Amino acid sequence: MAALRADDPLIMGGPLRLSVAGAESNVAIGLARLGHRAGWAGLTGADEFGRLVRRTLRAEGVDLTHAGITDAAPTGLVVFEPRVADRVRVSYYRSGSAGSRLTPDRLRHALSAGARIVHLTGVTAALGGGPRRAVETAARRAAEQGALVCLDVNHRARLWSREEAAEALRPLVRHIDVLIASEDELPLAAPAGAAGEDAQVAALLAQGVDEVVVKRGGAGATAFTAEGRVSLPAVAVPVRDTVGAGDAFVAGYLSAVLDGEPLEARLDRGVTTGAFAVASRGDWEGLPSREELGLLRTAPESALR
Repeated sequence: MAALRADDPLIMGGPLRLSVAGAESNVAIGLARLGHRAGWAGLTGADEFGRLVRRTLRAEGVDLTHAGITDAAPTGLVVFEPRVADRVRVSYYRSGSAGSRLTPDRLRHALSAGARIVHLTGVTAALGGGPRRAVETAARRAAEQGALVCLDVNHRARLWSREEAAEALRPLVRHIDVLIASEDELPLAAPAGAAGEDAQVAALLAQGVDEVVVKRGGAGATAFTAEGRVSLPAVAVPVRDTVGAGDAFVAGYLSAVLDGEPLEARLDRGVTTGAFAVASRGDWEGLPSREELGLLRTAPESALR
């Protein structure tokens, strides 16, 4: 999507800063900055917003071989509006957008490219029947081909209800290796009869998920496997913008998976990249390179000489 960010409530007028955003593209940028090969598959419009999205992803080293362009619909738009304190109101303009025209056929070549990890989110599934079928097909085919399949629930209440999300996402679980969710999103993937986090996690692991990762915001994150659980606190940083922190966490976590790191190291890289995101403005702009991962472990107000 194109992304517009306001410094003041929209009703007051004033300037808007133009950038790009999107859950899967944020993760792709984060992985590319950490030195991995990452590609984005989806649809943008044949318009200036679409050109901006593609230009930005290319500039960040993301492979767009399997990105499509359609002149039948415009590129989607999201607007971030500060309301009070650190509360940000997000408005989506994605109904009838290029992304809502995504179909399984559009992903056919991408899914045959031999990726080690296929990352999906509930955001795309929320865009309509075609995108939902595309996510279902991607999860199934990637699992059949032996790729690790990661699903971030990423519920967006302004795109669909909790009931709609649960109906779409629960059937995907049998194809998922790594499931990532915030505490309030976990019930949308777990079986309806599971009450409480422990029961929900146990049910997901019993369905074949290898790792269930619960993002806890400022309290850090917990990863569950059949062998037990590991928790790490968040990295303490001055908070400037929490939007995009979850995607940054996912990028760090999957980066460590690709590097063959153990569970605690995966969480550590996830909370580290999440901290870079909340300490910077924008969805992805402040994400670190591999060489910068240790910066937040230095003393505050240090000058890097």
